[in-house]
Amino acid sequence: MSKSAVKKIQAIRGMNDLLPSDSPRWQFFEAKVRQLMLRYGFNEIRTPIVEQTALFARSIGEVTDIVEKEMYTFDDRNDESLTLRPEGTASCVRAAMEHGLLHNQTQRLWYQGPMFRYERPQKGRYRQFHQIGVETFGFEGPDIDAEVILLSARLWQELGLMEHVTLELNSLGSSAARAAYRDTLVGYFEQHHDVLDEDSKRRLTSNPLRILDSKNPAMAEMLDAAPQLMDHLDAESREHFEQLTKMLEAAGIAYVINPRLVRGLDYYGRTVFEWTTTALGSQGTVCAGGRYDGLVEQLGGKPTPAVGFAMGIERLILLLETLDLIPDEALGGCDVYLLPMDDNATIAALTLAEQLRSELPALRLQLHCGGGSFKSRIKKADKSNAPMAILLGEDEIAEQAATLKFLRDDREQQRVPLAALGDTLRKAFATNA
Repeated sequence: MSKSAVKKIQAIRGMNDLLPSDSPRWQFFEAKVRQLMLRYGFNEIRTPIVEQTALFARSIGEVTDIVEKEMYTFDDRNDESLTLRPEGTASCVRAAMEHGLLHNQTQRLWYQGPMFRYERPQKGRYRQFHQIGVETFGFEGPDIDAEVILLSARLWQELGLMEHVTLELNSLGSSAARAAYRDTLVGYFEQHHDVLDEDSKRRLTSNPLRILDSKNPAMAEMLDAAPQLMDHLDAESREHFEQLTKMLEAAGIAYVINPRLVRGLDYYGRTVFEWTTTALGSQGTVCAGGRYDGLVEQLGGKPTPAVGFAMGIERLILLLETLDLIPDEALGGCDVYLLPMDDNATIAALTLAEQLRSELPALRLQLHCGGGSFKSRIKKADKSNAPMAILLGEDEIAEQAATLKFLRDDREQQRVPLAALGDTLRKAFATNA
C-alpha cells in the first residue's frame, strides 16, 4: 500500500484533544478549584473511568435519558457489562462504600476527571467531557447544603463570574411526598395529553417529574401552570428548605426559586440547585447538584445523608474565555529564554540553566535546543514570549558573565557576572521567582 493511500486516523467525534495552547487555561481553573477545596477541608478521591453497568442503572435510573440513550456500554471478555462513567457521584458512592469511608464518620470529598455520554456534540458540550464534583456524606442538616453552595459561590467570586451566574433552588421533598405529587402531576398531564411531545408522553408513566424539565417552548405555558412540588412538600422538607434559604440570605447569596427544577437523575431528594448563565447565549447550566440521601442505601449501604454538585470544566472555560476573565499571566509562556549563541556554548548553557533552576525554583526558564544560526535562535527566543533572553557566547564564557537581552522593552542589553545573575533575575521577576 502506498504511503498516500494510508487513511489518517482522527479523534472520535465529540472527544477532543487538549492542545498546549489550551492547557494553561485549564491549569488556571483547576488550580483555583484545588486551592478552594483545601481551604474548605475537602479531600480528593480518584475513581476508575470504567464501572459495572449496574452501578449507573441502579443509581441514575433505568428510565433516564442517560441510561437509555447516552451511556457507552460494552461487554468485556468475561461477558460482564461495563460502562464508561457518565457522571461521578455513583462512582464516588461506590468507592466510599467499598473502602469503609462511610461507617460512623462524615466525609467531604471532591474529584475531577473525564465523563462520557453519547449525545450530539455542541459548543461546550462533548461526548468526552470533564467534570469537577463535590460529594459530602453523613451530614443531615441544611448547613451542609448551604456550605457546598457557598463553596461554589466563592469560586465564582474568585473567578470574576458572580455577576454572570444565577442560583436557582428547589426542593423535591421526601420520597413519600414526591410519590403523592407524582400522582397529582400525572393527572394534570393527562388532562393536557394533546400538548405533550413524544418524549413527555413516554415519560408520563415512567418518570413524569422529568417532563417539568422539558425545554420544548410549545409546552412552556402548560408547564408553568402545572401543580408545583413546593406546594406538596412534607413538613420536614419544608423546614429544611426554609432554613437553607435563611442561611444563604445571611451569607448574602441571592437566589431564585425555580419550581420546575427537578434535575435529570433519579437519586435526588429535598434540595436541588443549579447555577445558570446567559453569557453564552441561551440559558445554560454551569454547575448543578443537590441532596441524594437515599443513594447509599439504594446501592446496598446503610442510610446515609449526602449532598453534592458537579460542574463541567469545558463549559466554564468557555465562559471564562467569552468574558475575558483569564489573566494573561495564566496563559503560559516562560520568563527567560537561555540562548547559547553557537554550538560551542551549548554545554555551558545547559549547565547554567540547571544552576538557575536550582537557585530560582519558580523561574520559568526555557533552554534553546536544536542548534541553528544565531538569527534563527533569536527568532525562537522571541517566539517563546519571554520578556528576556540570556545570551551565552564565547566572550561571555571567557568573562564568566551572561548578556541579558530585553525582548519586549526598548532597553539596552546588559552584561551581568554569572555570580550575580541569580540575584538579578530574582529582582526582575520578584512576583514569581
